[in-house]
Amino acid sequence: MSGSNSGVTVTLTMDGMERTARLPLIPGTIGPSVADIRKMYGELGIFTFDPGYGGTAACDSKITYIDGDEGVLLHRGYPIEELAEHSTFLEVAYLLLNGDLPNAAENEEFHEGVTRHTMLHEQLRSFFNGFRRDAHPMAVLCGVVGAMSAFYHDSLDINDENHRRISAFRLIAKLPTIAAWAYKYSIGQPFIYPRNDLGYAENFLHMLNAVPAEPYHVNPILARAMDRILILHADHEQNASTSTVRLAGSTGANPFACIAAGIASLWGPAHGGANEAVLKMLAEIGHVSHIPDFIEKVKDKHSSVRLMGFGHRVYKNYDPRAKIMQRTCHEVLGELGIKGDPLLDLAAELEKIALHDEYFVSRKLYPNVDFYSGIILKAMGIPTSMFTALFAVARTVGWISQWKEMIEDPAQRIGRPRQVYTGSPRRGFVPIEARG
Repeated sequence: MSGSNSGVTVTLTMDGMERTARLPLIPGTIGPSVADIRKMYGELGIFTFDPGYGGTAACDSKITYIDGDEGVLLHRGYPIEELAEHSTFLEVAYLLLNGDLPNAAENEEFHEGVTRHTMLHEQLRSFFNGFRRDAHPMAVLCGVVGAMSAFYHDSLDINDENHRRISAFRLIAKLPTIAAWAYKYSIGQPFIYPRNDLGYAENFLHMLNAVPAEPYHVNPILARAMDRILILHADHEQNASTSTVRLAGSTGANPFACIAAGIASLWGPAHGGANEAVLKMLAEIGHVSHIPDFIEKVKDKHSSVRLMGFGHRVYKNYDPRAKIMQRTCHEVLGELGIKGDPLLDLAAELEKIALHDEYFVSRKLYPNVDFYSGIILKAMGIPTSMFTALFAVARTVGWISQWKEMIEDPAQRIGRPRQVYTGSPRRGFVPIEARG
């Protein structure tokens, strides 16, 4: 880490041995301080053991701050509630990348920079034909994004500030096009090219839903809902996919390869596939009348039934993004006038029970952002297979911001976690004829 030393130290003494290490304590702007353990092996001959890195700071960052106990999420110091209410996704993208919200001129220049890069190299169209029609959109995203480094050679020098800027524009601008084309390919419809007269979320919805045979007009309520979904998923500190991007980037890999690695990590059902898992759970419940039986199974510690879309590993309070998503959910359902959808009726009833049942309230198992986003996307007609791909469109902004910050950190070094070896001790080779 490159954080400053507070002058305070933590003393670590090994029992039964006259060996002590004084570990500098590094404070953050807000949140807990961290003990700098980099010299602990040299002084004590031991490493720390932290599976999943739940208690380890792998870097210092100025981008995102989370207080899970208090339900706080800040981007560059701005509360997520204020950004989702008053800002746009591209404003938030500028903020994450550059540290401050843009003024009017900066905002216009950034919009133009993204808009000028929404088109894909025409030869990339042929990549889609190499996939089966039933390929998961995330498989397509992994392949096409990774292949971008073969087409955009002019922005691969990670040590060149201008190359990093162009790569950021290209990734943020082209991910919606790639994701939308992956969807169109899967349903056998023609690819829809991006339109530079539309906003970011509008353009994405247009590429997803339009067909050449007739005009398609993007509903402004749905466009605002999509923009808000993108904002709420733009960055979330050092989660699994972001850590993957940073680890890949620490080797000096090009940004397209790093983002492809992040997409692969996001694909996991425990990470980016959570909202897809919510709808799968609702489908398995089947009917509102089956909810009481389902709830009893969830409460049974011997049961393997899990409640998807409730609670969060980081937030031990209400997920601040969920409150915004809940309001957006009701706006979308009201705008679309959807009534009588069994899955959405199920979700509404499950939400009501979870918010009032003492079992869930006492354990702070509140509906999270995945619960509501899954309902919104289903109501908008987006298939569940596209949920994680849409998440990737949003999170690309956070990934490239985190990658850029890491590359520009003079203290950056290649990631190399240690391990506790629990295998066989050293032994000699035995010829095959002598082995029992």
